Amino acid sequence: MKISMNVKQTLFVILFATLFLGCSGKDTVKEYDKPALYWYQAIVKEVASSNLDKADNYYISLRSEHMRSPLLPTATMILAQAHMEDQAYIMADYYLDEYLKKYASGKRVEQAKFLKIKAAFLGIKDINKDQKLMIDTLNEVERFVKAYPKSSYLAVVQTLKVRLNMAQYMLNENIASLYSRIGKDDAAALYRDKNANSPLNIADIKAPEVGLVDSVFN
Repeated sequence: MKISMNVKQTLFVILFATLFLGCSGKDTVKEYDKPALYWYQAIVKEVASSNLDKADNYYISLRSEHMRSPLLPTATMILAQAHMEDQAYIMADYYLDEYLKKYASGKRVEQAKFLKIKAAFLGIKDINKDQKLMIDTLNEVERFVKAYPKSSYLAVVQTLKVRLNMAQYMLNENIASLYSRIGKDDAAALYRDKNANSPLNIADIKAPEVGLVDSVFN
């Protein structure tokens, strides 16, 4: 679920490069030395227009020129949720990490952690290709359930947990079947043993007609 530090640094370098290296694209922000409210209103305007590249650039200006502004926490969360709506889950995770690291406290920590789980879950498109993300998300779900047993998000998180366990079970079964077909019975037994310890069994699982996440959030 966590993005590596190198990836996060690369994302932010790209954003800064767009602003400071004089890119000639239409989304380049060429203004500077503006009040915090100016940058914040510009972010909101561009998010409303679905121009997230330009909104990201305005965010850089706000953060660079007014790093202690009380508008930064709200701007950060606005961009996290906007990128999630745009299905840009890596960027959403980046902003949520920024929010958790610098601005969140109390109930806002719980909300941000839930949104990180949601962004990671929505980012799982193929259980065969996204195995690590799936496992990492399951681990984050377990930590959330233990940390917030009375959370208002708990019902959704528990639903995600069941979906992820189903996906993991199906993946193990698919791998076991593949090994069986090529005569690697020991390897097949290993993956079926993993499912033997699952809270689910094959009778509980029906391959979804829609994607892994569609019936949860859509």
